[in-house]
Amino acid sequence: MKYALLIFTSIVILASESFARERVKTGDEVLVQKYLDLIRGKTVGIITNQSGRLQDGKSIIDVLAKEPGVKVVALFSPEHGIRGKASAGEGVSGSIDKKTGIPIYSLYGKTKKPTAKMLKGIDVLLYDIQDVGTRFYTYISTLDYCLEAAAEHHIEFVVLDRPDMLRSNLIDGPMLIDSLRSFIGIQPIPSVYGMTPGEFATMINDAGMLKGGVKADLKVIKMEHYRRSMWYDQTGLKWITPSPNLPDLNTVEVYPGAVLFEATDVSEGRGTKLPFENIGAPYIDSSKLISLLNEQHIAGVSFKPVTFTPRPYPWALKPKYEGEVCHGIKIIVTDRDALKPVEMGVSIVWAIRKLYPDKFKFIPSYFDLLAGTTAVRTMLEEGKTPSEIFASWKDGLSRFEKLREKYLLYR
Repeated sequence: MKYALLIFTSIVILASESFARERVKTGDEVLVQKYLDLIRGKTVGIITNQSGRLQDGKSIIDVLAKEPGVKVVALFSPEHGIRGKASAGEGVSGSIDKKTGIPIYSLYGKTKKPTAKMLKGIDVLLYDIQDVGTRFYTYISTLDYCLEAAAEHHIEFVVLDRPDMLRSNLIDGPMLIDSLRSFIGIQPIPSVYGMTPGEFATMINDAGMLKGGVKADLKVIKMEHYRRSMWYDQTGLKWITPSPNLPDLNTVEVYPGAVLFEATDVSEGRGTKLPFENIGAPYIDSSKLISLLNEQHIAGVSFKPVTFTPRPYPWALKPKYEGEVCHGIKIIVTDRDALKPVEMGVSIVWAIRKLYPDKFKFIPSYFDLLAGTTAVRTMLEEGKTPSEIFASWKDGLSRFEKLREKYLLYR
């Protein structure tokens, strides 16, 4: 009996290890391998960018443009452009895809939602973009607007699902309040919402969260072998840069908190080779800041002193403190599973403001848009501690978790 139990246990362990090693198949791969009949004989529009690639490196655009019976008639580009090279906030214009001759329509700039003219003659819209999993990352806003347009024009909508780079069982940060809805905060969700693009689309569509309560004819092509606890580098997938200032997974891990410095007079590291990992300003004393941060016992990170001088790059054309020497910290992730990145970001803002109350400045309206609430900035200005600020969003997160649970596609 003991011998049989040992054999069974060994089989289970080997099976688990084999499963862990099996590469995730993204929705675009699954579509091409199994479900092309969904779009054969139809005219197709593709919402994508440089991240919409299969694991052989081929763009979903190029693959489907050559597929018999599939007619791709339009491409729709989010922030950073169809090839992902435009700087953050830089306008993206429409054009023609040089390789395929297919028209490209920009959904970043004056027009953020596909118009009736853009959608004329389209039977089905495909969405294939690698997201990061943060509310202020504009790709989900593009997804929201496109779903809404599909519903209004009775067009089928298919999400080719991809992993949440941050892992999809992580939730952190305050909920967005209605009065602060914007293109960097399209829905009342937390800063880090723990859902794949397909799950997010299912939630906002089926829960009536789209404008006017409209609902699209939505299908999600699920990934294979994906688990919620996976970070992107555990999926077996090749690295895809989601946007120019997130060059690697280290940056993605700290981005949800470090991005808050975009709305202050402190550099968030743009204009260096370590955006969002470098935080600093000319007036900061690195040793004093690190000492205060260490007293906060922030889980999952450590800090080391850094000095940097922001310079223009193609992905950071006009960085804060361009040409000036900045002192501050480099954020080092020591345990990403323990890290709550938004709590970390708020803690660093609190520490810098506490040390330099006469120098540190918010850009109030922008900070509130990123935070999704006025409460974080107000509490910081009132001298509240980080733990008091984190407690203020606890109830909202609990309510969101109950809503989110209904729409999870991976268990």
